Amino acid sequence: MLTGKQRSYLRGKGNQMNPIVQIGKDGINSNLVEQTDDALEARELIKVRALNNSLYTAREAADELAEECGAEVVQVIGNVFLIYRRNDEDPIYNLPN
Repeated sequence: MLTGKQRSYLRGKGNQMNPIVQIGKDGINSNLVEQTDDALEARELIKVRALNNSLYTAREAADELAEECGAEVVQVIGNVFLIYRRNDEDPIYNLPN
């Protein structure tokens, strides 16, 4: 569970990111979960966009995708959201306490 301070730190880091995963009309399927899982493994923090033709709102997509990948939702704004999963072997972000 992320604290408010940690969320704020991660929001600042994710502010300049571009979305690397997009959820379209196919919704959240096994391929999308696998792609997101690989991205989280490599980057820890990723930005995802729920396209207008998606069956999900950004909040629904963020909650479901984070649950499937074992990650946490950091922020949801409009159709874009940030999710975070710490890489225990080689952490990239040094979260504040």
